[in-house]
Amino acid sequence: QVQLVESGGGLVQAGGSLRLSCAASGRTFSSYTMGWFRQASGKEREFVGGISWSGGSNKYADSVKGRFTIVRDNAKNTVYLQMNSLKPEDTAVYYCAAKSGASVMSDGYRYWGQGTQVTVSS
Repeated sequence: QVQLVESGGGLVQAGGSLRLSCAASGRTFSSYTMGWFRQASGKEREFVGGISWSGGSNKYADSVKGRFTIVRDNAKNTVYLQMNSLKPEDTAVYYCAAKSGASVMSDGYRYWGQGTQVTVSS
């Protein structure tokens, strides 16, 4: 089992950047595929992207491709979401999640953090 805690959210102007962190407990962090999701008010949760256990494989939603980057540091049990060129429509609660297996697709995530709010002002 793994426990996840996100941090780094906040208020930023459009065009700005933020880096979210997700710290994981447990000795098996490096074996999990990690993902980021977001949920805007009144909308369904949306897959943002995922990263394989080694960091060698990534997948991103079309809406963030080229602007967001996911990296992980297995030595620190942490995965990061670097968000650049932020837009008001990126405003949401951002969640990190973990799953077993090698697929970086959006399904199968079992463990979830509590979320961190990102607000992008226009």
